Amino acid sequence: MANIDLIAATAFGLESVVARELSALGYEPTIIGTGRVLFRGDERAICRANVWLRAADRVLIRVGTFPAKDFGELFEGVRGLAWERWIGAEASFPVNGRSVKSVLSSVPACQRIVKKAVVERLRSAHGVAELPETGARCSIEVSMLEDVATLTLDTSGEGLHKRGYRQLIGEAQLKETLAAGLVLLSVWNRERPLVDPFCGSGTIPIEAALIGLNIAPGRLRTFDAVEWGTVSDEAWDETDAEAEAAPRGELAYPILGFDISEDALSLARFHAKKAGVQEQVRFAARDFRDLSSSLRYGCTIMNPPYGDRIGRGREIEVLYRGFPEVLRRLPTWSHHVLTSWDDFEGLVGQRATRRRKLFNAQIECTYYQFLGPRPPAGGEAPDASGAETSDAGVVASEEPALSGSHAGAVPSEPAAMAPAVGFGGLRPRDVKELDEFSACLANNVRHLRKYPSRGITCYRVYERDAPDVPLIIDRYEDALHIQEYEREHGRTMAQHADWLDEAARRAAEVVGVSRARVFVKRKYRQRGDTQHERVADDRAWMQVSEGGLRFEVNLSDYVDTGLFLDHRLTRQMVRERASGARFLNLFCYTGSFTVYAASGGAASTTSVDLSNTYLSWARRNLELNGLWGPRHELVKSDVMAWLRDQRAGARFDVVVVDPPTFSNSTMTEDVFDVQRDHVELLSRVVSMCADGAEVYFSNNYRRFKLDEEAVAGMRGPGGEAVVAREISARTVPPEYRNRRIHRCWRLRVGGTAGGGSSGE
Repeated sequence: MANIDLIAATAFGLESVVARELSALGYEPTIIGTGRVLFRGDERAICRANVWLRAADRVLIRVGTFPAKDFGELFEGVRGLAWERWIGAEASFPVNGRSVKSVLSSVPACQRIVKKAVVERLRSAHGVAELPETGARCSIEVSMLEDVATLTLDTSGEGLHKRGYRQLIGEAQLKETLAAGLVLLSVWNRERPLVDPFCGSGTIPIEAALIGLNIAPGRLRTFDAVEWGTVSDEAWDETDAEAEAAPRGELAYPILGFDISEDALSLARFHAKKAGVQEQVRFAARDFRDLSSSLRYGCTIMNPPYGDRIGRGREIEVLYRGFPEVLRRLPTWSHHVLTSWDDFEGLVGQRATRRRKLFNAQIECTYYQFLGPRPPAGGEAPDASGAETSDAGVVASEEPALSGSHAGAVPSEPAAMAPAVGFGGLRPRDVKELDEFSACLANNVRHLRKYPSRGITCYRVYERDAPDVPLIIDRYEDALHIQEYEREHGRTMAQHADWLDEAARRAAEVVGVSRARVFVKRKYRQRGDTQHERVADDRAWMQVSEGGLRFEVNLSDYVDTGLFLDHRLTRQMVRERASGARFLNLFCYTGSFTVYAASGGAASTTSVDLSNTYLSWARRNLELNGLWGPRHELVKSDVMAWLRDQRAGARFDVVVVDPPTFSNSTMTEDVFDVQRDHVELLSRVVSMCADGAEVYFSNNYRRFKLDEEAVAGMRGPGGEAVVAREISARTVPPEYRNRRIHRCWRLRVGGTAGGGSSGE
């Protein structure tokens, strides 16, 4: 039987994969439509295609094709085909059908006509009056497409995805044919590592192992055409022998499958054993966030949760947003992701090298491929999958691959030069920027080298000195606190994370501290009540010294650390003025001004803040310095509400007012705006001041403008005049490049308020 027209039916998007498979088997395929690949061969082609095709759904015999615009044409065309060549007198021949853009749009009617025509042909050809249909199944399909009828016989029976090794059913399993298609579309080959970090019941790793070992996927099952009797036993025996004798490939590395479900992993191990690849595939319980490897030029192929079946929601979005942070640990790897999430590229922050629409069951998906650098010549073998590659000419890294057991792991060596695609790495321009940054930082450190000998151990060492590296770096004794400001940079999320890690590594090296003592945060423009927002729960607490005092700082968990270094000089001014004074600290935060005032001999202190967290912190700072006692009052209250509630009688000699730009805490209905509310704020403060009192008013709102006329018209409780002078030039420490990091005024109430400048 030569020159049989055969069709390999495929899922949408896998036509080219199946065509390559057929070419490898020695046939000349032609893609004739969606999900249809035509090829020609003898009866062994039927057997070999069924046994060897990995990504095809079925192998069909094209019995005939002809125009049919009415049922008469359809009947005559079907009756004219040689059905007896394949269907015996006792065979069962159910008829299925479909119709697209055809006049004959009724599928049931088409099926009835085809059945009637086949019956008439078989009775005549076999010389029988009855067709009992008690024998082998020969499924017929009539396909009407634009008034052309195509009649096929299904040689496979059950779909080719039913390999025979998967006998237990897990949740949301991937079809074997689709899994094989994902592998064949990837750049993986048996010389490269392969990981599926969402392996579920193991389909992708098992199919990859079958491909890598050159094991025929259909060797464990049977097919409808075996029972027909019209395809010779010899053809099937030869095909089975070919599959058995096929040279086995060897995998350079075990294929790894990870999942968080032990139940799924139990199924995966069972399936791998049934497929005969248990020695080549290893499964382990591991969270995707823990993915790492010291191997290079590997591949991930994954089918992560979509949310469609399991419940689409915030947790899936969070998972996808974490991809760059995880996959950048594998800078030389290529990554392949099948998902139905529409904005996947937006969530991971970069465009895929290439993408392909596929269907997982009825779910429309996209197969995203983020290709890393090509393995170097003489090393791992080049891509053998037949897929087009897009990584030619990319400079490959010669640095060790990143590794780590948790999100946020950092390289112990400089990050790799960037691949054009994949996740992570540094571009040449990034390296140039970081070189400039290192030089600027080294120069700053040299200028500040005498600070520790002067007792200054907490200070700013870098403040956006290199324009392309918008970082703020403060030194807290043996630790660095780095804040990154928002800026357009053209890097992907993963590349930027590598860039930031490299900046932190260089900072540690230049300053001379341990990389483990470098804490990095992103600082956004202040919105709402975000001034002291909690951002983590790593609890990196330490004690630091300033002005002979000790303070608790937290370098990891809050936008700010608990000690504003730009007010180092202002705090000293307060201490020098505090002896015997009644001291008031509004918006007290962690009480650093209160500690200075108490150490300066303040008769009493009152500290007001709305946060229990910061009031507790303030008390610990007082206790740390042996200053806590009855003369120190910590008040939990909204500052404006507290001021409005005060009655005549309270008098203060020194007041510090350091408010946020905005505050809209959920604990109060009021919204504080320093520009709008500073006049009322200062007026109420002044009304509580003793004659000769000093008020230190500061804020860091860049566009703030003091209402000098309103302040000049303020009066103390005894009618005392108020004089305000800006002292920012004296309060901003000299190492600050930004001389407007804050603005500070000293208001004098009565006393010498009208008696001259006092040297200012």
